[in-house]
Amino acid sequence: MVTLKITSVPDEKPVKLTVDLPAQVFRDLKAYADIIAASGSGGARVDEAHLAVRMIQHFMLEDRVFQRERQRKPDC
Repeated sequence: MVTLKITSVPDEKPVKLTVDLPAQVFRDLKAYADIIAASGSGGARVDEAHLAVRMIQHFMLEDRVFQRERQRKPDC
């Protein structure tokens, strides 16, 4: 069984942000979404944009320096 760090993507009201990704990053994001769909989400297709949001959230939660600075400067 494959154990990914992100296994589901909750549906939330988004704020629109447009970004340009290198083609390889998009292909990797699509491959990650395909693996999630194949490994336990009931075969449900995961939208790459929603997956990217979860990855960014996860990255910021795991960044200790960011968390520490955010606590020091709550107005950020």
